[in-house]
Amino acid sequence: MIPSLASAQRIVVKIGSALVVDPKVAAPRTVWLDGIATDIAALRGRGADVIVVSSGAIALARRSLRLLHARLRLEEKQAAAAVGQIRLAQAWSEALSAHGLTAAQLLLTLNDTEDRRRYLNARATLDTLLGLGCIPVINENDTVATTEIRFGDNDRLAARVAEMVQADQLILLSDIDGLYTADPRRDPGAAHLPVIETITAEIEAMGGEPPPGYSSGGMRTKLTAARIATQAGCAMAIAHGHTIRPLAALQDGARCTWFLPAPEGRSARKRWIAGALAPLGVLAVDAGAVRALRAGRSLLPAGVRGVTGTFERGDAVVVRDPDGAALARGLSAYASTDAERIAGHRSDEIETILGWRGRDEIIHRDDLVLL
Repeated sequence: MIPSLASAQRIVVKIGSALVVDPKVAAPRTVWLDGIATDIAALRGRGADVIVVSSGAIALARRSLRLLHARLRLEEKQAAAAVGQIRLAQAWSEALSAHGLTAAQLLLTLNDTEDRRRYLNARATLDTLLGLGCIPVINENDTVATTEIRFGDNDRLAARVAEMVQADQLILLSDIDGLYTADPRRDPGAAHLPVIETITAEIEAMGGEPPPGYSSGGMRTKLTAARIATQAGCAMAIAHGHTIRPLAALQDGARCTWFLPAPEGRSARKRWIAGALAPLGVLAVDAGAVRALRAGRSLLPAGVRGVTGTFERGDAVVVRDPDGAALARGLSAYASTDAERIAGHRSDEIETILGWRGRDEIIHRDDLVLL
């Protein structure tokens, strides 16, 4: 069945800078914000929870700080975010309060979703705010995030938030009405795809380069977001956002692309592992290990043919098959230096090699999720 916004009880809506900010005057699009606030109020009126993931802080501050060159340095982005975040929060507060809704601001970093304790704390805060009837408005905390530890786009942040709060649907409002077989701005023969049941390599190949301007995403990051959300059991839509009431239009049948949730259920912990965006290493495995993992077994050191990256015990790593394709993600039971030493050896040799007895598995099946 094609999902319907009318039936969703918990919805995450991601909104890009190009929708929130008028680049000609570097100011909020107040008419558009009032329209989306009307939509949110209607969803709240029927009892649905709504979370907004909003870009726009840097775009709102660039002109006043005279940061008009095309590519900003990291410290310039952080300064612009510090100024613009106040303006962005104020714009959302005014738009939502006009409809009797209370806005709550949360600034998250990649580490807040990758570290298990901080992830659980953020989830508890969001659940409490929703229980109090608030509309959480989330953005990446660009004032403290560095190049190496940041999302860099709010598509993936929104997907992690949707996974975190177990949302029914994630709506990515964009400047395009869904996924096409090619970029419709360049290829007039590109075909619109209304429903994606499974994200295959062919589907992923349809992701293009980010558009010019303030946007930092693009279709490629939206497909990454779709994989995170659907693996967590959340449907996702890419929909056109430039109408005055985009959520009402979507509910009334406006053209979009729906990504259907994966049919298999996953525990909250495995959803967190599957959604990890910053794995610290790679374990290359042989064909025998591939068969074992697909049969539901753990990853033993004997099946590992290569270890790259620097990671500690408990860090997230990617498992790649002999062709280099990502097969799984999991939490390593060994640091990278120890994993390198025991790779290719039997489990009963671990104590002899390391001088101490660890787990028989490099990744236990309870800590591993197939992609």
